[in-house]
Amino acid sequence: MSFLIDSSIMVTSQVFFFGFGWLFFMRQLFKDYEVRQYVVQVIFSVTFAFSCTMFELIIFEILGVLSSSSRYFHWKLNLCVILLILVFMVPFYIGYFIVSTIRLLHRQRLLFSCGLWLTFMYFFWKLGDPFPILSPKHGYIPNNGIESKGILSIEQLISRVGVIGVTLMALLSGFGAVNCPYTYMSYFLRNVTDTDILVLERRLLQTMDMIISKKKRIAMARRNLFQKGDVNNKPSGFWGMIKSVTTSAPGSENLTLIQQEVDALEELSRQLFLETVDLYATKERIEYSKTFKGKYFNFLGYFFSIYCVWKIFMATINIVFDRVGKTDPVTRGIEITVNYLGIQFDVKFWSQHISFILVGIIIVTSIRGLLITLTKFFYAISSSKSSNVIVLLLAQIMGMYFVSSVLLIRMSMPLEYRTIITEVLGELQFNFYHRWFDVIFLVSALSSILFLYLAHKQAPEKHMTP
Repeated sequence: MSFLIDSSIMVTSQVFFFGFGWLFFMRQLFKDYEVRQYVVQVIFSVTFAFSCTMFELIIFEILGVLSSSSRYFHWKLNLCVILLILVFMVPFYIGYFIVSTIRLLHRQRLLFSCGLWLTFMYFFWKLGDPFPILSPKHGYIPNNGIESKGILSIEQLISRVGVIGVTLMALLSGFGAVNCPYTYMSYFLRNVTDTDILVLERRLLQTMDMIISKKKRIAMARRNLFQKGDVNNKPSGFWGMIKSVTTSAPGSENLTLIQQEVDALEELSRQLFLETVDLYATKERIEYSKTFKGKYFNFLGYFFSIYCVWKIFMATINIVFDRVGKTDPVTRGIEITVNYLGIQFDVKFWSQHISFILVGIIIVTSIRGLLITLTKFFYAISSSKSSNVIVLLLAQIMGMYFVSSVLLIRMSMPLEYRTIITEVLGELQFNFYHRWFDVIFLVSALSSILFLYLAHKQAPEKHMTP
């Protein structure tokens, strides 16, 4: 009876998450497109629902909601379904819609879709060879040929999904840790004045006037050539055509040269327009930073800058000394504080509640941040023809991101709450994923610092002359 009640709770929450994913698909991703393939919408919503359910099960582990046997069953069920979607269903449909856009392959699209999926599976499987993703006691070991687990077991699939997902998480986290303080802090705002904007607008207007003047010259020259060609000596024969192209009458314009100048000026006008828009946006940010909300975000920027430096420092220490934490950071922080202050404190009780709040914040911010990123990415590259493939790629990224989040959030949970998660995930090398995250995070953060530094130095107002 209790199992049925637990299952009804899980099904209800999954229906809720499915509905939220469906609305997000219709109101955000596809609000400017007509839905022609409902299978894409269903796959995206199901992926979102089972991804959020995994986060829900993490919270249930901490709060003790549902019986342990029910949580274990639903962990297994959710992982099996999400891996079935990420490894089999989504890659196949991506190949199917890609082949469908090629007319020559339209009749044999099912066959070619299977071929693309088999190619994906080959590279997906070979992805696990260079990495120590499984425990030496279990799983496939390429060097000695021992195989004690099936090739389609949860350990084999989730270990490879984890490598891709952790890489994506580290790349996004590294860029976000640097870009967030750079965006929030007024210290990094460029000094833009009304004079800078007026100078750039004057250059833009002068460029537009030059384009109009040269286009008028081209139009006048073409009209004169047309009139002379119709009334007087119209070239005839092959040599006449060559002569009309290679020579020009006295006083006529060199149309090819003028057209090249117009093309160069039009490209310059586009750049000047974008720089003008950027200056207006920067000026608005300067005005916004003087408000109360702007000062609040400026304070957050300083906080995140300290966090960014600390995270880069700790990632470097972890890489150099090959270090991975054995206890969750909340329990470790409370133990250090209690020992330093010498006070009586129930570490286990408070670590449970603080860990719940911390994990909840991580889950909410992860879902919100990923959905915002997916929306921006979709608007940037999608079109009416490629929208289905792009949505399926976003569903693939989303599922791998959430599965990898479970692997990494596990370390933020007290030891007694990791038992079922560890049993379900199998004999994975959890330490490897944390070290891999630190490596990719460090590379991403340092690359982002270099990129933003160069972008800041190349600010348009630094190169303007009145």
